[in-house]
This record gives sequence, C-alpha cells and structure tokens, in this order.
Amino acid sequence: MRVMIRCLVLAVLAAFLLRPEAFAFVFAPFAAAGAPAIYDQGDLLTLTLAHLGLVLFATSLSALIAIVLAVLVTRGAGRAFLPMSRSLVGIGQTFPPVAVLAVAVPLVGFGMRPALIALTAYGLLPVFENALTGLTQLPSAVLEAADGVGMGPAERLWRIELPLARPWLVEGLRQCVVISVGTATLGSTVAAKGLGEVIIAGLLSDNSAFVLQGGLLTGLMAMLLHDALGLLAGPEPRVRT
Repeated sequence: MRVMIRCLVLAVLAAFLLRPEAFAFVFAPFAAAGAPAIYDQGDLLTLTLAHLGLVLFATSLSALIAIVLAVLVTRGAGRAFLPMSRSLVGIGQTFPPVAVLAVAVPLVGFGMRPALIALTAYGLLPVFENALTGLTQLPSAVLEAADGVGMGPAERLWRIELPLARPWLVEGLRQCVVISVGTATLGSTVAAKGLGEVIIAGLLSDNSAFVLQGGLLTGLMAMLLHDALGLLAGPEPRVRT
C-alpha cells in the first residue's frame, strides 16, 4: 500500500512538472489578486532538476568525506583522532547555513559553488556518526573469523565491515539527503538555481501560491529520496548489546 501511494505521488509530481498549467486551479485560491497561480519566472522542471542535482552532488561529497574519515578513525592508528574528527564534521552544523554561505561567497563567488560548500559541510555529521556507529557495532565473532581465514585489513573492510555496516551507512545518507533538500532552498540567496527561487519569489510578491509550490516540491523531493535510499538499507540497523 505504501509503495502504491509513493508511486502515485511520483506520478502526480511528474505530471505537475511537465504540465504545471494544468494544476492552476489547485493553486489559484492561494494566489494574490491578479497574480499568476503557477510560477512563471522560470521553468519548474529545470529548477527542480537543478535542485536535485545540487543535493545529490553535495550528498555524494559529504558521504565520501565522512565515510573515509569514519573508516580512518576506527582503525588502530586513527582512533586517537576521533575527538578531533567529531569536532571537524560538527563545524558544518555549528554555524547556520546562511552564515556558511556568507563566508563562502567572498571566497568562491555567487552561484552553485557556495551552496555546494554549505550543503557538503552541513551533511557531514549525520553520515559520519552513522558510519561510525555501524563500523563499531560489528559482531566481534565475525571479525575474528575474517582474521582467521587470512583476510588482510583492506579485504576485511571491503568484504565484511562495510557490507555489514550498510544499514547504518544508508541511514546516514537518508538523514543527509533530507537535510540537504531543505537547506538547498537557501542557495537561491546566492544565485544558485533551485526551488528556493520559487519560494523567494512568492515571499517578495506576497503570492502564497508560489511559496506553496516551492514548499510542496521540496517536501515531496525529500520524501521520495528518503524512501528510495531506504530500499538500499536492507534490515533495520540494530545496536549490538
């Protein structure tokens, strides 16, 4: 039943992005007097794809950095750097995204780059903490068996540790994606293409229809990506006691 609902939502979303004018009657009650009911200052499909691309790129960078760091601090020589690593990945969520954007713009200019920096920094913590949990909650008997059959550290990592930690790794990615989808709307304040344009245009023109469209598209994107990643997780992660 849940899959059917998600498929229906995806179908409606696709129909709206391809023919938004057909849904004008839905948003007309929320439009300001004499204002258009459907966002007309850009193509909604193009903005949605740009938003999605930014989120996926930033999530990929966050995942790469955070998982590599989690692997390093769970090895013997790297355990001493765990407190420092936690501090580093936590910096992104210590400062509001707007503050990170404000710092990044003078360094890299306007556009997608400052938004990418902010999203990547903001997504490090959930991926790192989940990866760390997954890699430190592995059954010791399995690890001892891997050592017993002569697996080296690299082989054990790729064939045993990362596959067993997959539910936790995917859960970190899911959290990162949801955070990034919402935070990416702020990228429009620094001229990054995305659904934030629709929301900001609605706020500036006092047109709630635009705000509703941007908000719904953002929320549905987060929900669908969260569910899609859940298919990769396998069994629910459980903490070994």
